[in-house]
Amino acid sequence: MVGPDRQRKIIHVDMDAFYASVEQRDNPELRGRPVAVGGSRERGVVAAASYEARRFGVRSAMPSVIAKRKCPELIFVKPRFDVYRAVSQQIRTIFAEYTPLIEPLSLDEAYLDVTENRKGIFSATEVAEEIRAKIRAETGLTASAGVSYNKFLAKMASDERKPDGLFVITPKKGSAFVENLPVGKFHGIGPVTRSKMEALGIHNGGDLRSQTLSFLQKHFRKAGPYYFSLARGIDERPVCADRVRKSIGAETTFNTDLFTVEEARAALEPLIGKVWSYCEGTTIRGRTVTLKAKYADFQQITRNRTVDVPVTSRAVLEEVVSALLERLFPVSKGIRLLGVALSSLEAKSEARSGQQLRLPL
Repeated sequence: MVGPDRQRKIIHVDMDAFYASVEQRDNPELRGRPVAVGGSRERGVVAAASYEARRFGVRSAMPSVIAKRKCPELIFVKPRFDVYRAVSQQIRTIFAEYTPLIEPLSLDEAYLDVTENRKGIFSATEVAEEIRAKIRAETGLTASAGVSYNKFLAKMASDERKPDGLFVITPKKGSAFVENLPVGKFHGIGPVTRSKMEALGIHNGGDLRSQTLSFLQKHFRKAGPYYFSLARGIDERPVCADRVRKSIGAETTFNTDLFTVEEARAALEPLIGKVWSYCEGTTIRGRTVTLKAKYADFQQITRNRTVDVPVTSRAVLEEVVSALLERLFPVSKGIRLLGVALSSLEAKSEARSGQQLRLPL
């Protein structure tokens, strides 16, 4: 833990509309036009949307048919994860010029601890400016960055000036920033928790700060102490370059509930893509596949399968998820959230790659 006399200097770098921006960079005909990566005109779900598409209300995880309705000129592009991974590695190399303390969150975002950096630059803001300039020069893409004294505030700061922006939250400004921040914008507070907080009269960081620890523990259980600290601008989590992940997962809450297996299967496509993209970008593989579903009445269930050897391809992951999904239907109530996770992780070199995967379904 960093003492009070030595504040951490954390940067959160977030690429702007990463997948869509790569497609626009590589295809001049797409520049300045609304682009959706993934999905299709008839079915599927948007994996990423360009800023031109977002102006029409198109968002990731949105069914393609709704996206097309919102933006009739929307152009659908098939994802190229091999290209996204290669660009991500370029960006990671730039980060490594400044610090070994890099905690990737996905292909397009990461935390960097630059308290002590390889360039000997005192100002974290200056480091962030250099990194953003290098990313633009070497990849032709833009990145937004947040600079602060902890991970929570750095993450919040990176959203403040998107796209292609930089925002700094100093220790003196941290408390006031959190006080005025709507709880729905807190990183880690999703739609369900936000609704619960608002029902309790908690609408912003100031409202959250006014609650006692016991009150937050009563209503939010294990997350209570975490919310108690965030409301005060406190986040002691270090940037972990070599953190051991217990699972890899992705989930999304839908604007409208899903009732058919076809809708659910299409909605799972980008989630499976995110999970497998992480696997392909690392040496990590997993044996336990978990499907999470939350219904309109907030009842939540999970279904999982553990296979004999680590999942070796996206096709296999899709097969297991599809088998788990089939068991949920037919449904008597809509599905408001779906999630996919891979656990029982191990490095690829440890996997018994010579064995054929058997699916005990």
